[in-house]
Amino acid sequence: MNNNKISTGISQLDSILKGGLIRKKSYLIKGGPGTGKSTFGYHFLEEENNKDESTLLISLGESEKNIRSHSSAQNIDLSETTILDLSPGKQEMNTTQNYSVFSPLEVEAEPIINSIVEAIEKHQPSRVMLDSLSMVKYLYENPFQYKNMALSLIHQICSSGATLFMIVEIHPNVSEEEAEFWVDGVLEVMAGPNWRRVNVQKYRGSDFQPGDHAIRIMQNGIDVYPRLQPDKYDRQFRNTPLSSGIEELDIMLGGGIEKGTVTMITGPTGAGKTTLGMQFMKEASSREERSVMYTFEEARDVIVNRSRLIGVPVESMIESGKLAIKTIEPFSSSPDEFAMMVRRDIEENDTRIVMIDSIDGYTLTVRGEDSSLERLHALRTYLGNVGVTAFLVNEMQTITGEFVTTNLNASYLADNIIYLRYLELNGELKKSIGVLKKRLSDFEKTIREFKITGEGIKLGAPLSNLRGILSGTPLDLNPEERAKND
Repeated sequence: MNNNKISTGISQLDSILKGGLIRKKSYLIKGGPGTGKSTFGYHFLEEENNKDESTLLISLGESEKNIRSHSSAQNIDLSETTILDLSPGKQEMNTTQNYSVFSPLEVEAEPIINSIVEAIEKHQPSRVMLDSLSMVKYLYENPFQYKNMALSLIHQICSSGATLFMIVEIHPNVSEEEAEFWVDGVLEVMAGPNWRRVNVQKYRGSDFQPGDHAIRIMQNGIDVYPRLQPDKYDRQFRNTPLSSGIEELDIMLGGGIEKGTVTMITGPTGAGKTTLGMQFMKEASSREERSVMYTFEEARDVIVNRSRLIGVPVESMIESGKLAIKTIEPFSSSPDEFAMMVRRDIEENDTRIVMIDSIDGYTLTVRGEDSSLERLHALRTYLGNVGVTAFLVNEMQTITGEFVTTNLNASYLADNIIYLRYLELNGELKKSIGVLKKRLSDFEKTIREFKITGEGIKLGAPLSNLRGILSGTPLDLNPEERAKND
């Protein structure tokens, strides 16, 4: 961390702020009720308590008892923080004072401000949290007096050597926009219909990561999930082809799937998309490489049992640490949380293959976002940059009929596209497999029969005697046409 910067107490927020907050500066965190503003401040104070420094929390609204109860419930330790309780129940006012010249609020403001100044001089804190600046505003009827007092208070606290963290309440009929000009940094927290976000709106003297970043209020306080920046991650690797373990499929793929590429497996329900992806993970396990499947649609036990029936030793792969199957409940997390989950699997566990099953399930997770494909594109770019081979499962709604690659126009996400189709042949429903796109090598243009047996996946010879396969109702070429093709 920059020597002139201090941690906010939340490591991922420090990452967004390029190392944390600049010492002896003033910061606002604004937001509506219940967005977690005070919890951010508690983390800020707790971080310094671990370094035997004095910290001060000035409360103009909530009692010390409530503050200590709330922070303790979140496992945030403020036992070493001095709390200056100036909440209405604690204010010792002179009720006999004459209010004939000054308004009552102006008379009450003076002892409150004096108490703050005295506490700063007495404790010499390195960090100060003021909850909230909005309450200071209510002490003054005259906006000019409020501005002068607020600026004076900010200057006095920061010039004493403290870093100041102030809470500002956002209300429909109350604006604190002017206060944003007085401070060195502004963070806004928002509680949307789907998840909470934090956004850095201003940071004087430092770079920061722009955009909305997901946050979650947990049992241990606040977790922050920075928006993924794929261009910030890079790893040297060779695009060597990875075998599927099936000779015919490797032939179709021109030798296999190149490391660090993204392969879309597309097809209708029940065609074997997940099973095909699992085949690549089985082969990766034999190379002592770790794979992770993120499933949005099927239970983990269903996938394990089905794989076992076709000869894929999923249990032993999981026990050896070469495979993890993680069920992601739709609507349970933001795209930033999911991206962080994938990053940690890769960076902490050296995961080499990732499968997302399915794209439709992912778009449910990023509900409320107009840019779900944009977020998925950022994730697939990150995977490619760090040399991770990815598989995206795409569910087609139609069983047969006109061939369509994806329902979401997402084919641009893939370096390779493998498609599965149902065929009606002689009154029997069969499956077929073909390769539609391969960016880094040539590939077989034919279509083969695709079978899932008790011994695994089996591919037949190229169906060179059929036409109209992509329509779902192929026709057998007559002998004259077959001879002509030969």
